Parts: sequence; structure tokens; C-alpha cells
Amino acid sequence: MKKRLYRSRSDRMIWGVCGGLAEYFNIDPTVVRIIAVLLIFANGLGILAYLLMAIVVPLES
Repeated sequence: MKKRLYRSRSDRMIWGVCGGLAEYFNIDPTVVRIIAVLLIFANGLGILAYLLMAIVVPLES
């Protein structure tokens, strides 16, 4: 079965993007959230990436 990226319904804070990435890569969601926050403060690219993924990545069924 092919592995697909979805936004998480169960492990979400805002739109479930970080929870979905954590499930896809099989890592702790806290690590993904810390990386996202660091990207936001580093160059602001994290905000754009998060919003883009919230629009493009489908919500899990």
C-alpha cells in the first residue's frame, strides 16, 4: 500500500499539518512542531510553507 501525506485529525494544534508530517515520517509530532517554529523565526519561510500545506494537503478521512 502506498503511503500518503494527510493532515491529522487527531494530533492537531491548528490545522494538523505538523501532526500529519509526523505520522508520515513516523517521528514525534513535537519534533516537527519545534522545527516549524524554528523555520518561522529563522526566515519566515515556515509560515508560508505551513499555510501552503494547510491548503494543499488533504485532511485524513
